[in-house]
Amino acid sequence: MSIIIYTDGSAKGNPGNGGYGIVLMSGSHRKELQQGFRLTTNNRMELLAVIIALESIKKEGSTITIYSDSKYVIDSVDKKWVFGWEKKNFNKKKNPDLWIRFLKIYRKQKVSFVWVKGHANNKENERCDALAVQAADSKDLLIDQWYENNVANKDTPLF
Repeated sequence: MSIIIYTDGSAKGNPGNGGYGIVLMSGSHRKELQQGFRLTTNNRMELLAVIIALESIKKEGSTITIYSDSKYVIDSVDKKWVFGWEKKNFNKKKNPDLWIRFLKIYRKQKVSFVWVKGHANNKENERCDALAVQAADSKDLLIDQWYENNVANKDTPLF
């Protein structure tokens, strides 16, 4: 049985509060996931949504179709850029921590990507967007450790 996943990420201020939203579907089963972070970027949330979705699939070798409105994520994989970045140890590339994590889980599944236009009345994409925004607006914000330790301006107050 194949698995359908919709993902979306959001960040206010970019960088700023951010969140991801995920809808997983397989047969009659449906699961929604979301989480917010206090300081992050939109691209990090888009990529993290895909990672968390893939990590939530328990059976290796599953056939998975991921629907996303993120050209950043989809083009990086479909155009094979990320594999070139990996060969160069992600030198001068953004989000190496997440790309390394992505490749580890990506290689355990049979994944294909489908780009969907954001905010174009796609029911599941709109639901993911709502989950991501809700998570970014919540009081339960996690710390994006790698981003705050390696990228964020150390002089900017974080709360």
